[in-house]
Amino acid sequence: MTTSNCPVLPSSPACGSVRLRMVEHPGRNRVDGGWWPRSQDLAVELADLVDNFPTRFGQVDQVSASRPDWALAPTRVRVADGYVKVGWLPQADGHVVRLKTAERAVFYLLVVPPDFTDDQAAEALLAASSNGNKHCAADILDLVTEHPDVDPADRWTDGGATWWGPAPRHRHSGQEGSPCPI
Repeated sequence: MTTSNCPVLPSSPACGSVRLRMVEHPGRNRVDGGWWPRSQDLAVELADLVDNFPTRFGQVDQVSASRPDWALAPTRVRVADGYVKVGWLPQADGHVVRLKTAERAVFYLLVVPPDFTDDQAAEALLAASSNGNKHCAADILDLVTEHPDVDPADRWTDGGATWWGPAPRHRHSGQEGSPCPI
């Protein structure tokens, strides 16, 4: 499996099949990591994610996904240890998957579109897995596609701020700023 200390590109088979990067300490950022599925087939991709999710974070037993990101809408997915229940997030929560573990931990992951280039995906995964990130999923993907030639290491390591201005504020906390829902 791929974690924050392992490359995420498919050319690194030693890390397993899932293309995932997690922050070191989940729960402190807008998203807790990023996931780059290979297709829009949620049953196949989710089984891969759940079966290869880092054990230190717990066993995933429930998932909520953003419906527009997927071709089909299953209500449960077969995984190695049985089934995982699948629910759906509100339309505003695009490009996000919420994982709940048996231990009641909750993780929000950016879902990188499968058609992103290796460079775009690497940048989006780095942004989502950087400690202190304050960007929601939609903002990360917008920035990655708007500025494709920027070195990801230079952009996402500044505590959530970016070279084009401060990080957006959380709207759900009553502050002005980004319309991102989580």
